Amino acid sequence: MRQPADVLRQIVVISSAVFAVIGSFVGSGAAGGTPIQDAAGGALAADATLIAPATPAFSVWSVIYLGLLAYAVWQALPGQSAAERHRRLGYWVAASLVLNGLWILSIQFDLLPLSVPIIVVLLAVLIQCFRQCLQYRPAGTLDAALTDVPLGLYLGWVCVATAANITAWLVAIGFDGWGLAPEAWAVVVLVVAAAAGVVIAIVGRGRLAPAITLAWGLVWVGVGRLAGEPASMVTGVTALVAAVVVLGAAALFRLRRASS
Repeated sequence: MRQPADVLRQIVVISSAVFAVIGSFVGSGAAGGTPIQDAAGGALAADATLIAPATPAFSVWSVIYLGLLAYAVWQALPGQSAAERHRRLGYWVAASLVLNGLWILSIQFDLLPLSVPIIVVLLAVLIQCFRQCLQYRPAGTLDAALTDVPLGLYLGWVCVATAANITAWLVAIGFDGWGLAPEAWAVVVLVVAAAAGVVIAIVGRGRLAPAITLAWGLVWVGVGRLAGEPASMVTGVTALVAAVVVLGAAALFRLRRASS
């Protein structure tokens, strides 16, 4: 039965979605703000680090935001008010959207060090959203499409964004790599990202949405290193192999689920 707390939760989710979308306009420079790639001294530009994805990669945000807006509308419908999965998910999704907006503001105000804990917490919140999606199954195909898919896409991309953000901060503060070459660190980060994708595939039993955006980000890291600056054959090839591993793991575990 619908409760007043359900209505409050639905309003909070919608409000946080609006906040995040406004933040995205500011971050894109469309509302007078500095584009993310130019803010914070260009620390997050496509040519700033070996782990930075090429510029076209960021077009995925349009798809993610549209999906999150669709979720916000979907969960606000009267028929979804008392659904247990939305009761469990609602405030976690709202928290992720607020954190997303705060991350953009931190970059806009040149607070790169602050952006790191924000995006790490955002990743943790999205992992919790993923767990809730697995624990509380969708009511049907439409619920899965409007809930699990956008949240999965969001999680996969933020995995890449977290790696790029932390790397940018370390470069900005002059991290010397403890004697290891930058390319060696880049390979380590990419291997960790691929391992994260495999873990998500195992836990999620082949969920495709997070694998798609994680692989998307890795592919554009590869393109950036093979066709742009800073150039690095080792990093570029590793990124492309990592993308194949992530997609292959998701496909494998999805097929195993279908055959079981």
